Amino acid sequence: MSIQQSDVVYTAVATAENGRDGRVATHDGQLDVVVNPPKELGGSGAGTNPEQLFAAGYGACFQGALGVVARNENADISGSTVTAEVGIGKNDEGFGIIVKISAVIPNVDAATAKGLIEKAHEVCPYSKATRGNITVELAV
Repeated sequence: MSIQQSDVVYTAVATAENGRDGRVATHDGQLDVVVNPPKELGGSGAGTNPEQLFAAGYGACFQGALGVVARNENADISGSTVTAEVGIGKNDEGFGIIVKISAVIPNVDAATAKGLIEKAHEVCPYSKATRGNITVELAV
């Protein structure tokens, strides 16, 4: 379910110059990076790229969602990590992306970890935004 503009409590604003071979900066100056295509896509690989930025955002958001789920279930996720892998490749429409989310949750058993990440995937805003649009694999 989407939200309405009146429900928004924070808006991130970033401006890109020259697409994949330029610069991206947030309006508040907290992020200001050179972007270059990775060598695998024919670029210099000298800067970051949109896939890395998406992976960083998705991973952080998913870790936050995992925390919400864990609190609701009284599960100890201290020391946990979430890794997001964002792949890009050609498809019938040009290019597409695929995501793998891996979580390491040392203080719970494998079945509990699996359940927690599945529930986090249901509530994470990035997961909601991509659901039905791209393949997202979950792993523990």
